[in-house]
Formats: sequence, C-alpha cells, structure tokens
Amino acid sequence: MESASTSAALPARALPSARYMPVSLFGSVMSVAGLALAWRLASKYYGANTAVADSIGMLALLLFGVLSISYLSKLLRYPELVRQEFSHPVIGSFFGTVGISVLLLSSVIGSYSANAQLVVWCIGTVATLALSVIMISRLLNGSAAPTSVVPAWLIAGVGSLDIVVTGGALKAEWTHEVNLLAAAVGGVSAIVFFVLIFSRLIHHEPLAAPMRPSKMILVAPFAVGFIAYVNLVQKVDMFAALLFYFGLFLFVIIAWRLVTRPAPFSPAWWAIGFPLAALANTALIYADAVGGVVLHLIAFLLLMLLTVAILGLALRTLYALCTGRFLTA
Repeated sequence: MESASTSAALPARALPSARYMPVSLFGSVMSVAGLALAWRLASKYYGANTAVADSIGMLALLLFGVLSISYLSKLLRYPELVRQEFSHPVIGSFFGTVGISVLLLSSVIGSYSANAQLVVWCIGTVATLALSVIMISRLLNGSAAPTSVVPAWLIAGVGSLDIVVTGGALKAEWTHEVNLLAAAVGGVSAIVFFVLIFSRLIHHEPLAAPMRPSKMILVAPFAVGFIAYVNLVQKVDMFAALLFYFGLFLFVIIAWRLVTRPAPFSPAWWAIGFPLAALANTALIYADAVGGVVLHLIAFLLLMLLTVAILGLALRTLYALCTGRFLTA
C-alpha cells in the first residue's frame, strides 16, 4: 500500500513532444553525414573498411527521415511556433541546417546512385540558395540588435559553399555554373558575416552559456571553403593551405575554451559536430595531397576526435530523451 501511494505521489515523466523540437537538431544530421564522408575518405586514403562509412551514412539518412517527420508534425500541429522560429533573428538561421543536411546526404547517396545524387543535390541546392536569399534580405532591413549577431548567421553562407562541396564531382555541364554561383554567394557572405560576428564577440557581452558551443561554427567557413575551393580548381594550392591552417588554428582556440568552460548539455552542442567533420575531411584531403607524417597524424587525430564527439553527443541526446529532459519543455 505504501509503495502504491509513493508511486502515485511521484510526478509522471514528461513525454517527448514534437512541439518542443528545435530546428537546430538537424545539425545532428549534418554531423553524422559529415562523419560518414570523413570515413569514406579514410577508406579511400588509408584502406579503412567501407562498411564503416556506409553504415554511418545509412544512419544519417534514417536520422534525417525521423527528424523530418517530427518537424513536419510540428509544422502541421503548431504552425505558429514554426512561424515564430523562422522569423526569429537567431533561431531562423538554423533552418539552413535542413538544406545543408540534404546536400550532404546527396553525397552519401552518391555511392549508390549517381542519378539519385543529382536529384537530391538539386533539391538541397534550391532550398539552400532560397534560404540564403531570405536570410540576407532580412538582414538588409536593418535595425538588427548586436546580440542577434551570432555564429549561426554563418549558416547562410556556409550552406551555399556546401553546394560546391557536394556538387563538385557532378558530371552535368550546367552544375559547374551553379557551383560558381554558390561559391560566389557563400564565399562573400561568409567573409562578411565572419567579420560581423568576430566584431560582436570582441566588443559586446559574451554569448549566453547555452550558445557557447555554436562558436565552433566559426571554423566552418574555412574548412568548408577549403573543400569547395579544391573542388573548383581541382588542386590543393597555397590558398587552400591557408584556409586549412587558419581553420585548424581557430579550432584549437575554440575547442580549448569549450573544454575549460563547458556549457550545460543541450541540443546546441550539436553545433560542434559539422565544423569538426568539415575540418576532419579537410585534414584528410590536405594530408593526402601534401604528405608527411605530421599531417597524416593530425588528420587521424581529427577523425578519431570527430568519431568520439559524435558518439558522445548521440549518447547524451538519447539519455536526455529517455529521461524526459529533452523535447519536453
């Protein structure tokens, strides 16, 4: 009797609801897909088992399907909440993670079907460029508060660069012109936004604790820019090297700050996944092109760090979901 009354007195565990699903969670798809592409390079350069990359790629596709259904449910049931997210000066930028996820998944699919890859890449390209137009047009309206200038703004620029990253190997002649357009939009906007964000981080109050992991997005323009540039010029030259080394330099600084001043775990931590994945892919490409024990060691360490980080984020997210601490408020 006592145990029954005790159980009745305990509050019921809150059940996860699509109502509380943040669009930024699509960053997990970007992270897992980026991990799959990194292991694909590892299999190409170092003979790693291709089953590893294929398995991770399938997991990324499954994850995207689950999140898409969940967010579509939120859109249908709570359209006002989605509208508020999209119009928010900070959260709205994370809608770009959906288009980038589609672009990265097109590369994952490319291992199985070139035609399917082209179709998915086209969908991701249209979505990414459309969102870049919307976000940049919104910013040109003026009156943006300094506190709204956050690393997430870079998603609009980096997203366009990912068009080149995932479409550089496509054979259709017209895709080259689309890649040039995307490189122009992504490259220039990434530079402008990087300067604005860097200035805000220097001259204004620090980011709130939950947003600190998003600082890792600052690495993305240089890592993603490296791959996009190499895809366009078809070689690793001195400019590509400068992009790689500055991205690595920024990564060390930001990673150290996140380790010494860790923020509480939240979905915002997935913001570290894709920049780290892009840097790992960049390191693998650069080490293969230039050679040297040190560069190969750096590439290997980044790949291992990326793998451990994604696994850790996945376990923490699943634990929070199972214990009612995620998607419940």
